[in-house]
Order: sequence, then structure tokens, then C-alpha cells
Amino acid sequence: MAAHKDHAEVKIHPPVLALIYLVIVYLVKRYIPISLVVPDVLRNIGITLVVIGIMLGFGVVWEFGKSRTTLNPHGSVTSIVTSGVFRFSRNPIYLGFVLMLIGFPLYTGTYWGLFFAPLLVISFNELVIQYEEAYLEKKFGDEYTSFKSRVRRWL
Repeated sequence: MAAHKDHAEVKIHPPVLALIYLVIVYLVKRYIPISLVVPDVLRNIGITLVVIGIMLGFGVVWEFGKSRTTLNPHGSVTSIVTSGVFRFSRNPIYLGFVLMLIGFPLYTGTYWGLFFAPLLVISFNELVIQYEEAYLEKKFGDEYTSFKSRVRRWL
């Protein structure tokens, strides 16, 4: 009989998924360039999105550290984090990855990140979040479903 696994059965590690999409965007940019110019104002918005995405990541690390639980989706979670950035989003680090996928390409002069961002959201939902949520609901029951009813998945 197999031992009980006390972790989410995510299909891919989230930073790897985000990196795959970032690589795809840059390959598409190289081989299918869009001839539309990205104005300086959009480049500035792009770098702002990157900074916000990084800040969300730091906020998540901070809150998980305060709660003394793991960031690793393949690790055993000891508590539900509901403070800080988690008051606004159940998945702020994934939101940060999406903002960076939009921001980095805009900053470097391409719109391809805007095209691939919805696909990254769908991929996170299908390959990561649904498994994390099932795990958390099973492990924490009403405590998690109450949090889930108060805070949106993304924003």
C-alpha cells in the first residue's frame, strides 16, 4: 500500500511553468516578430508590471516565512496564509508571474506577452491551482473553504 502524500499533486513546478512561457515568448518574438512599435509609455508600464510582480513574490515569501509554512507546492503545508498579499488574492505569486510575463516583453519591445498571459493563467489553473486547492480543502476543510469564499483566486 502506498504511503499517504501530504502535498498537492501539481503537474509542474510553478516557476518552471512561468519560465517555459517566458522562453516561448522570446522564441516567438525572435521568429515571428510583430512590426508594431511599443511606445515608451508601454515600455515603462512593462517595467512597472515586472516590479509589481517581483514585489508580490517578496510579499508571498514574507507571509509564508511568518507563518512558518512551505512555499514548495510539493511540500507539506502546515497552515493557510491569509494575511498580507493573500488578503487580495489566493495566488499572488502566480499573479506576479503573469505580470512579469506581460511586463518583461513589453519592456523589451514586444506585445507577445499580452497574447501568452491568458494561456499562462489557464495553465496555472489547470496544472497547479486546481490541485493545490483540492489538497488545501481536503487538509484544512472549512478553514480553507471560508478563505476561498472571501478571497478571489486571482484578483
